[in-house]
Amino acid sequence: MRRIALALTLLASPGFADSIAPRDGWAIHASTKTYDQMIDAVKAAAAENQLGVVTQAGPTGAAKARGITIPGNQVIGLFNNVFAVRILGLSTAAMIEAPIRVYVTEEPDGTALLSYKTPSHVFAPYLDEGGTDLAAAAAELDALFAGVAEQALAD
Repeated sequence: MRRIALALTLLASPGFADSIAPRDGWAIHASTKTYDQMIDAVKAAAAENQLGVVTQAGPTGAAKARGITIPGNQVIGLFNNVFAVRILGLSTAAMIEAPIRVYVTEEPDGTALLSYKTPSHVFAPYLDEGGTDLAAAAAELDALFAGVAEQALAD
């Protein structure tokens, strides 16, 4: 009976999935930093790039409280109220995409992967409403998010 319980426990315990594969509209960056270091680095870099941490969530802590160990996994929502007001004036529907999320995941070797959908990709479905002004705002956000990534990845 013990062997069956152990086998079921091992089968039910999630392991490491494959790394996030390249996909259209995503920026994916490997790093040498640990998961915790990357979370701290993203928050610091966001502040340096005039973006605030609006949301932060992930299943890792809750899984641990349930006795399940999973790789580090955190979604951090970043935005700036200046862009929020500006985008609202262009497309109310587009604001469902705010905050734009960055995704920090722990790799099997203990390093962190930093990923995010580029703002221009996120806001592309709303360009019929927001036009070139929305495209310009998204391009400005692209630059800010690239700056966050560059700073967060720096050693």
